[in-house]
Amino acid sequence: MREENQSSVLEFILLGVSSQQKEEDFFFILFLFIYPITLSGNLLIILAIRSDSRLHNPMYFLLANLSFVDIVFSSVTIPKMLTSHLSGSKIISFGGCLTQMYFMIAMANTDSYILAAMAFDRAVAISRPLHYMTIMSLRSCVLLVVGSWVAGIANSLPHTLLTASLSFCGNKEVANFYCDIASLLKLSCSDIHFNVKIMNIGVGVFSVPLLCIIISYVRVFSTVLRVPSTKGVLKAFSTCGSHLTVVSLYYGTVIGMYCRPLTSYSLKDAVVTVMYMAVTPMLNPFIYSLRNRDMKAALWKLFSKKIFS
Repeated sequence: MREENQSSVLEFILLGVSSQQKEEDFFFILFLFIYPITLSGNLLIILAIRSDSRLHNPMYFLLANLSFVDIVFSSVTIPKMLTSHLSGSKIISFGGCLTQMYFMIAMANTDSYILAAMAFDRAVAISRPLHYMTIMSLRSCVLLVVGSWVAGIANSLPHTLLTASLSFCGNKEVANFYCDIASLLKLSCSDIHFNVKIMNIGVGVFSVPLLCIIISYVRVFSTVLRVPSTKGVLKAFSTCGSHLTVVSLYYGTVIGMYCRPLTSYSLKDAVVTVMYMAVTPMLNPFIYSLRNRDMKAALWKLFSKKIFS
């Protein structure tokens, strides 16, 4: 009976962001506007860092990797949503749904660990400036990035395999514009208690980078407050301001989305996911470039090179 139930659902229906057609049209236009900006903005950050030798340091190396993750993160879900709206078909295959869920969880976790690595970088730069290049060597940076990817992929795999083993009998409508794990668990006719426990453990694991970020900034603030110079304090806060803004945007929406009972999830929550799935990756390049003199100079140099060539 379990095998029949599991094989009976070979596809799902993504309900989208809203049940109203006018609102769906609005979000289609919004995504159509956001996605190219996300791709071009993050790609420009990567190209600017690569082309300017002044930016070949740990902070910008981590920023370039964050931009790459944001490109993949937004590309996992937004193109499918756009093509579904244009074609009028919201159907996604069972395998496609699981693949989308796998990469979404993996990228979200990788993103969080890279943000933690960036916080650690700032903490070392401010609290131990004389040992900065020794601690944040090229080898250390590569290990931090590789570790972020491995942690993201490792955390995503059990969720995907456990969801793939569930039975889906009747309702095929996913209350979101992508295959979210919470929405899929609500559709299953299997016993999902173990899956929910693993999901809660996953949320706990997801909070580890946030704890690392908090510890890093406690170290930063404790060091900064001991600096007698007001100019030094302002410089330290301006260095960390962009990162703190991105962390607040990212974790604020994720915590609001997932730190509550599974039974409370509904289609309305799809609007919240728009924030961390689409808006935050789009804003990151602007947050990091507009408040950073070196990044603005590198971007201007990149544009000038392209124009004159």
